[in-house]
Amino acid sequence: MERRRFLVLLAAGLAGTAVGRGTAGLVDPARAPVGPAAAAPPPVAPAAGPGVPPAPAGVVDRLPGEGSSLALTIDDGTSSAVVGSLCRFAEDTGVRLTFFPNGRYAAWEDNADRLQPLVDSGQVALGNHTWSHLDLTTLSDGGVAEEIGRNRDWIERTFGVTTPFLRPPFGAHDERVDRISAELGHPTIVMWNGTLEDNRLLTPGELVAAARRWFTPQAVVVGHANQPTVTTVYDRLVELVAERGLRTVTLADVWGPGLGGVRSASGTAAAG
Repeated sequence: MERRRFLVLLAAGLAGTAVGRGTAGLVDPARAPVGPAAAAPPPVAPAAGPGVPPAPAGVVDRLPGEGSSLALTIDDGTSSAVVGSLCRFAEDTGVRLTFFPNGRYAAWEDNADRLQPLVDSGQVALGNHTWSHLDLTTLSDGGVAEEIGRNRDWIERTFGVTTPFLRPPFGAHDERVDRISAELGHPTIVMWNGTLEDNRLLTPGELVAAARRWFTPQAVVVGHANQPTVTTVYDRLVELVAERGLRTVTLADVWGPGLGGVRSASGTAAAG
């Protein structure tokens, strides 16, 4: 089967089995989507409804319970071309992603027109990765608050959303960082139990080998929007998800609104 047609057909299956919760609690309803209608993503699954738990306070490194879900999470964003390509990947396949951007990188605003409809639909969720990607454990209390708060405000201003999720750069955090993060609206520290190993430049074979190792049920897998290798292996990643009977989810699909959870950009707690 021609590769493009395979991806389109597979996208329908992925979108149909994904656990989605739409835009509730994620998007400011007063904010119009950015970009032309032609950029709208493919249909995604309906909201999960009641029973979706709130974002937990504390550290998480895997999805809860038993199941076949896979959370693909993407950090940083030093490359505008890679960020744009990941957005196209989501559009073309229906794969659900959680981005953890650093606001200092222009790539995110360069691609805001393409990213906004994905955020508005709930196919892409956002988390805070700090403004400058510094080791928070080396900073003063004020420095930690500045890094987290500046990026939090930038995410809300740029994309009209707030998020309970913080991923500390390098995975470096302690009780002090966790406390400040929670005080600033991010009670959930998101680590990972799988990786694309792309914190360095890989060959396509190396990246796919990492995916084969770590694409497992209920995994939180971390990757990066920095190196171009990932943009060359999308078809192999989607095939692997299908082969293993996995379904991609965002972190917001798994942990819904509620006490300590996702809030609308207006600051009002979203209804469950």
